[in-house]
Amino acid sequence: MLEEIFGRGIFWTMVIAAVVITLAYFYVLFRDRAISARKFLWAQVSMPFGGIAAVLFVLGVTNSGFRDIGGPIDVIVLFAVAVLGAVGCAILVYTVQSLLQRKPV
Repeated sequence: MLEEIFGRGIFWTMVIAAVVITLAYFYVLFRDRAISARKFLWAQVSMPFGGIAAVLFVLGVTNSGFRDIGGPIDVIVLFAVAVLGAVGCAILVYTVQSLLQRKPV
């Protein structure tokens, strides 16, 4: 179903990116053996931007807009997309910071 919504290319690109980022995140966690509070704070600061970007991306890909929200399930789905985008952005930011800054802070 998601492949039909996003298209084959975008869908599989997102799947591969998610797998690569997740593996890099686990690598960083095992390598550093601790979570850096400073990096975690910046990752949390990035979360609203990731949530907004995810919602705008989904609305853009599906050729929909906020005026097309028809009922409670649409609001729930957009909220879930925002939450997943926020968490994904936090993981990405934390991972990139850790990979660029080798020494744990």
